[in-house]
This record gives sequence, structure tokens and C-alpha cells, in this order.
Amino acid sequence: MKMTRMRWVGEFRHMNLRHLAALAAVSLALALGLTACQNVAGFTQPSLVRVIDASYIAPAVNFYVEGELLAANLGEGSISNYGTVPASLDAAVLVKAVTGGGTLVSSNVTLAAGAQHSIFLTDNGAAPTSYTVTVLEDATSAAGGHSAFRFLNQAPRTGAVDVYMIPSGTTMANTIPVATDLAVGATADTTFTSQTVTMVIVPTGTTTPKYTSKGLALTGGEVYTVAIIDSQLTSNPPVSVVLVCDNTDLTACSL
Repeated sequence: MKMTRMRWVGEFRHMNLRHLAALAAVSLALALGLTACQNVAGFTQPSLVRVIDASYIAPAVNFYVEGELLAANLGEGSISNYGTVPASLDAAVLVKAVTGGGTLVSSNVTLAAGAQHSIFLTDNGAAPTSYTVTVLEDATSAAGGHSAFRFLNQAPRTGAVDVYMIPSGTTMANTIPVATDLAVGATADTTFTSQTVTMVIVPTGTTTPKYTSKGLALTGGEVYTVAIIDSQLTSNPPVSVVLVCDNTDLTACSL
């Protein structure tokens, strides 16, 4: 009788432990489910946005997104830090002159949740004071051992261009362009094995360089945006570039 009672007590305790564990698991699942529902229903990731001023004719400008000041007092070649703004399918972007506050250009753009974007201010070439706002979603990293570049042609006086990334020790004659016939306002993307290269930009179909960079020592993982713009003060070279790093981890930027 004593052994039977001890066995029954042991089995009872074992069942209680199993039931308690099961109840705890159900409670945890319900809690996680409620939390997940709250995250989906009540929270939308913001968008990260920066500004690149690639206009050589615009005065100093302020950038507003949905009425909020994102970047202030920018001039040609300026690049702002990323700012956080609410995601939107129809975000109002307004570019105003610092002096006088007049509106230079406005646009409505899509800013995706959880993504990084660059807003470019450029000259569209239609008139001496005519501007364009372009918004692009930025990549955040490249595959190991590779480097990624995005080219944006904003050089209306120069026109369509070809872009070469010439490996060290190689000539342009033996190099295949990474972008051909890149029209004004168009973009092109390329990814290649990381190495030291020289960026050369020529008008489409020619071999006379309009821009030649220094040697770019690429080590892997970098992502860059290159805005190609008409030079403001010189005719030789007639093209300059704004080179910006898109990596989430800026320590990956080697240039």
C-alpha cells in the first residue's frame, strides 16, 4: 500500500509539471501572438532619407519632406546625413532657397518603409533656373569581395555618356564600359570583383575622357552612388562627379 501511494504521488506530481509546462507554453504563445499583432497593426517602419545637391546653378537651399525641414543650407556637392521620415506613397518634397524662401521645385515621391533613399536636386537643362528632384532607393551593402556602383547622369550640357572602371595596369582600349549611352536623367548599376580601378567618363561613342578619377582602391562590400554633373567653372574637364557611400555601415566605405 505504501509503495502504491508513493507511485501515485509521483505520477500526480509528474502530471502537474507537464500541465504547468503546457499552460506556460500556451500563455507564452498567446503573449507573442498579441505582441506580433500589435507590431503589425500599430507600427510602420520609417524611411531613411538623405539629400544630395547636384545642382551647379541653384542657390543655397533647404529641403522639406512633408513640411518638415530635412536638410538646411546646402550647396552644390553637399550631402546630408540620413534623417528619419514617415514612410509614404505620396510624400511632398519641397526645395526652397535659403535667401527669400522662394520655392525652386516641388515633387511628390514614394518613400518605402524600412528603406534608405537619396533625394537628388539637379539641373534639368530646360531653363537657366529649372530644376529636377529625383528620388532613388539606396542599396545598403554589396556581396563580400565585390563592389557596387550606381551612376546617375545629371550632366545636360555633356549629354549621354559611357562609363569605364579601368582595372589597375589596364588601358581603356582593353576595358569594357560598365555603362553605355547613359542618357541624362538615367541611372545604371554595376557590381564587379573588388580591386583598384580608375573611373573614366566619356561622351557616348568617343574615347576622349571628360572625367578621370584617381585610383579607387576597393576592398569589398562597398556601395557607391556617383552623380555625374556638368562642371561649374571649367571646360576641361567638363564633367565632375559627386561620389557618396550608401553602406549602412560607413566603415565599409574606403574612398
